[in-house]
Amino acid sequence: MTTKRDRQAPRLTDSGIEVRALYDAADLAGWDPVTKLGRPGEHPYTRGVRSDMYRGRLWTMRQYAGFGTAEATNERFKFLLGAGQTGLSCAFDLPTQMGYDSDHPRSEGEVGKVGVAIDSLADMRLLLAGLPLDRVTTSMTINATAAILLLFYELVAEENGVGADKLGGTIQNDILKEYVARGTYIYPPRPSMRLITDTFAYCNERIPGWNTISISGYHIREAGSTAVQEIAFTIANGIAYVEAAMAAGLDVDAIAPRLSFFWNAHNNLFEEVAKFRAARRMWARIMTERFAAKDPRSTLLRFHTQTGGSTLTAQQPENNIVRVTVQALSAVLGGTQSLHTNGFDEALGLPTEKAAKIALRTQQIVGYESGVVDTVDPLAGSYFVESLTDEVERMAWDYLERIDALGGAVVAIENGFMQEEIESAAYAYAKGVDSGEKPVVGVNRFVDDVVEPTEVFPIDPTLQQSQVERTQRVRAERDQAAVDAALADVAAAARGTQNLLVPMRVALKAMATLGEVSDVLRDAFGVYQPGR
Repeated sequence: MTTKRDRQAPRLTDSGIEVRALYDAADLAGWDPVTKLGRPGEHPYTRGVRSDMYRGRLWTMRQYAGFGTAEATNERFKFLLGAGQTGLSCAFDLPTQMGYDSDHPRSEGEVGKVGVAIDSLADMRLLLAGLPLDRVTTSMTINATAAILLLFYELVAEENGVGADKLGGTIQNDILKEYVARGTYIYPPRPSMRLITDTFAYCNERIPGWNTISISGYHIREAGSTAVQEIAFTIANGIAYVEAAMAAGLDVDAIAPRLSFFWNAHNNLFEEVAKFRAARRMWARIMTERFAAKDPRSTLLRFHTQTGGSTLTAQQPENNIVRVTVQALSAVLGGTQSLHTNGFDEALGLPTEKAAKIALRTQQIVGYESGVVDTVDPLAGSYFVESLTDEVERMAWDYLERIDALGGAVVAIENGFMQEEIESAAYAYAKGVDSGEKPVVGVNRFVDDVVEPTEVFPIDPTLQQSQVERTQRVRAERDQAAVDAALADVAAAARGTQNLLVPMRVALKAMATLGEVSDVLRDAFGVYQPGR
């Protein structure tokens, strides 16, 4: 129930920006549409990266999948493609993300739980079996071991007659946000940055159509950041990656067109739209003014969006269908290039097939029935939206100036600055929900007394044992001398300056496992210990 006090209280966005009851022309006094907006597909890209946006073609509908065995995830990929999905997106289990094989003691109980287990080239063959790798693009949410998963993908494509120059897709490969928000790091920041720049160089030469990094605000937002912090900290990380690539001798216009971003979409529809528009404008300015990029493609902020997992509730889970629809609308109105919509049951477990199909149908209804795709940037010129876009951008620039003063993103992360800012924001949000000041339907408003059971995705209890057996067979059947020699070459490259992906590719082709390659790098680089 809304009280008189509720109606009189200030209305704030998730970033604390006050929203007034009315906006008019006075709010845009002196506002220049030429410099602030431009035309769609032209600098500063506030209105989108393509002149016709969705009138030309819709965003890529890229539903996230990955669980259990490679065979099970392959079946889900084919199910989603059959339902009209236009791109693949793969999640990996925690051992794979952390560089451990399924038979490692630290993998116990985690194999196949939050994504698919990939230990060797044999697993990747099963994951990609029967998929048209020359016609479908694949996004892989993987960071510390991103180079290994990319090489597995390239090797399987090669075995199936698909050249590396025909491959398209993205590896997340964004290690800095792991130290900030998510925790699936292995090595310290600086050798991790070397792995990333080596991947840039490798793809520039061998896999030119691949997006070498998806600079991710998604997990920063999932950790509790505000919308402003999400774009500020993510763009700061993007600056660090470009600086590292240039320091490694790479030309900005050779690597920048293959950078992409990954944003979260939350419930405050207009702030989210403003966030997407502000981020594009900021990146165009940074690449032009800070890095003197000459190629217009270098200044484009192309991005994937996923609806907010942390906004989903276990209570009244069907309500999440509505939340996801609002979030998907914000991404489309904000000009996303691809989109994942969450299953309504993801606060309870992995999405069931029913939930995954509803999530995909949500995108299709927005794309084919809503009419929001019929014109480019339909909210442009709104007194409210343009004022909000300017304010989100102003606050984000303030954060970037503070990060620059600290010495850049890597130093800010090492000093804990970003982590502390996110923790403060997450605490404020949790307090708001607990007090009821932040309404969440089904949680602190309109609560049901009776809870109805919801179908939950089943986990196969025999999965870990079968995965372990396959990995052990791989080791038993391979040429061990060839593997040992190849791993020695990886170790030598880690101690020297050679591009690491070159000997890593040889080792993985010889059937070295993900864990074995990661262990060689652990020995060379050490393991990151926060606060030490």
